[in-house]
Amino acid sequence: MDRIAKIKELLEEKKAIDVMDYDLKDKDYFVDYVIVATTMADKHAQALLDHLKKTLKPMGETFLGVDSSDDWTVIDLGDMLIHLMSEEYRAKYQMDRFLEEIKNRLRD
Repeated sequence: MDRIAKIKELLEEKKAIDVMDYDLKDKDYFVDYVIVATTMADKHAQALLDHLKKTLKPMGETFLGVDSSDDWTVIDLGDMLIHLMSEEYRAKYQMDRFLEEIKNRLRD
């Protein structure tokens, strides 16, 4: 199983909602991949983060940084970002639309 599929599986098994991945390689974005998932509550985001760390660190994944608030947690894996967002914030900031636009942008 590839890395992105594994991360998506881990999020979904802990009840993350609407888990989407975006391949942004060669799109002039600062990371190659982004995963976005909706959380049910701030404690749910923390539980998802803990589950990812517990499972992925022994597999060699490096967590470079985590920025967390009640509504939005960003996990930096170097070449990948994982956004765990409340339903309200995901709708408000339209992260999926933004990432789709980057994904579909043609290189000059």
